[in-house]
Amino acid sequence: MEKPPLPEAKNTIGLWHGQLADDDALSRHYVPLLSADELARAESLSNPLMRLRHIEVRGRLRMLLADALQQHPAQLRIARTGEGKPYLPDHPQLVFNISHAANYLAIAIARDCQLGVDIERCRPRANLAALVDKCFAEEEAEYWHGLPDNQKQSAFYQFWTIKEAFVKATGRGIALGLNQCVVNPQQPGQFLRLPDAYGAVEGWGIVGLELVAKSGGDMLCGAVVVDRPALQVDCFQME
Repeated sequence: MEKPPLPEAKNTIGLWHGQLADDDALSRHYVPLLSADELARAESLSNPLMRLRHIEVRGRLRMLLADALQQHPAQLRIARTGEGKPYLPDHPQLVFNISHAANYLAIAIARDCQLGVDIERCRPRANLAALVDKCFAEEEAEYWHGLPDNQKQSAFYQFWTIKEAFVKATGRGIALGLNQCVVNPQQPGQFLRLPDAYGAVEGWGIVGLELVAKSGGDMLCGAVVVDRPALQVDCFQME
């Protein structure tokens, strides 16, 4: 992987993305880098593929963070908040967030902000309308239902990934309620409404992502959300 520069500006996000190897030999390479808790979590996964992916995701994350901090990956302490969001207790200025869809991984790194990233495979789903009615706000749902059928799938994933990235940035996750963060249907790069605890919508920035998997050619939709009004996302391909 390309070594990441430590993000200096608060509005600059580094985004590393690529496909997981799903390779047992490579997985063994990452094992010595992981903490006891991370290894215990891997061992608790009964599905061998999910276990391999968990180890590779945690190993790749540690290598990126260690390069940015000039430390050995195994020496990093990664803790979790009471709500489960991981952070670096010894380096609180460096923030990160991860998302993976099947065997595709995205890792976002920034400084001194609330940061969230989400990626999803853009694939047909029979229950899109039901998810919209359950998880979208009234304005979003009305807009989505009024779209031509050939636009509904891409619009769903655009809104969904922004919402997921926001609730991950807050640290609350879906417990916050996806319908509580409302994307502006007319300007999807902006929020229309947010819970009062997270300030004005103008204080948050959204960058949409469109990625293509090298193997298989899957289209992936994604979003980076941060509590900064202007964003620059520098993308790096993980090998």
